[in-house]
Amino acid sequence: MRTLGRSLGTVSVALLVGTALGTLLQIGSGRLLSTSDFAVFNGYWGVLFAFGAAVGPIEQEVSRLSAHAALRGERTGFQAVQTALVGGLIVAAAALLTLVPPISDRLFSGHGVLGIAALVGGLGFAVQVTVRGLLIGHDHVRAYGGIVVVEAAARVLVVGGLLAAGLTGLVPISVAVAVGSFAWLFFLFSAKKTVDPRAGGEPWGPLVRRVVVLMFGAALTASVLTGYPAMVNLLTGDGANPALGALFATVIVARAPLLLLQPVQAMAVPMVVRLSQDESGANRLRSLLVKGTAGAVVLGGLGAVVGGLIGPWLVRVVYGPSYVVTGWAVAGLAWSSVLLGATLLLAAVLVARNQANLVLVVWAVVAGTSAATLLFWPGDTVTRAVLGLAIAPTIGAACACAFVLHRGASASDRSG
Repeated sequence: MRTLGRSLGTVSVALLVGTALGTLLQIGSGRLLSTSDFAVFNGYWGVLFAFGAAVGPIEQEVSRLSAHAALRGERTGFQAVQTALVGGLIVAAAALLTLVPPISDRLFSGHGVLGIAALVGGLGFAVQVTVRGLLIGHDHVRAYGGIVVVEAAARVLVVGGLLAAGLTGLVPISVAVAVGSFAWLFFLFSAKKTVDPRAGGEPWGPLVRRVVVLMFGAALTASVLTGYPAMVNLLTGDGANPALGALFATVIVARAPLLLLQPVQAMAVPMVVRLSQDESGANRLRSLLVKGTAGAVVLGGLGAVVGGLIGPWLVRVVYGPSYVVTGWAVAGLAWSSVLLGATLLLAAVLVARNQANLVLVVWAVVAGTSAATLLFWPGDTVTRAVLGLAIAPTIGAACACAFVLHRGASASDRSG
């Protein structure tokens, strides 16, 4: 237990440091770029990290395979290589779509080279998550934490070098961000020692279907998290709007509390499994879920009030006087962040109950509602972007809560 605690502590610290460095990089980029270029940069960031999020299930699959192999005293077999190849091909296909001129123009506002950087960075991510899965699956915790920190630190260091050289434009900074996707090069030797490609694999058909479903679900989630600026730019075609640059800066500030959810999500799944073993535990879990959801609504309302009052001032302090955003927009984004957090935790409950299909439904509802709001709601782009990010997680949280509580009710009825 003490070893497990140390491992969780190492990984949690690495994730928090990596995310903090990423936030620092975004704030620094906002200071270096104009508000219109920052809007385009955030669209690019959204595309690149949506690729990174989409291949996240590859890490989970490879880590699962590696953990089983480690328990048998063996190296990870060819199945991990197959999983990585499928994930890489899917990312490559999606990235090539972003290079199609009509799509590229909307996503990158005429800066087509950003699509090439996103393609290269996305392929780097596919290898990176595979290496991470191998390392953590074989309990190389320090190396795993190292790759997380090196990934984020490399971006900051390269941008710092560009700043010293006077290269602070949109394209150089965007290319520097893609560099972090190749942190795996420093850990490749350690990862190679954990793999035996000659060991047994899996039939390609079932593996491809499983990976496609997992990556599709992750992509839906990313569309309203890291990838939301890209969705806005793609569906509105207004990516160079300075007002969007200020709005995306506000999203970064409003999303900061979600960083604290990473350790909570990690603990949620085993907690749900333990509580679901008997009727008293199931009743206690149901009570916790009802209270937690109600608390999220109250916290979201409070966050909206506080965000509306001090949010515009805070954004100007962090990014500079050219980043002007209205109080109601900050209020909507603060509400959105809390409800997204609630949705993530409720989805973790569904994962613990082995209901991945319902998790897919929840995020499809969230992404679909957000897209429909961006496309059809009357008003300017900023209004649609704020409402798309406020309405969608509200409906998603309600949907997830209904799924979770319905399962709890039915289980209780059967036991009675």
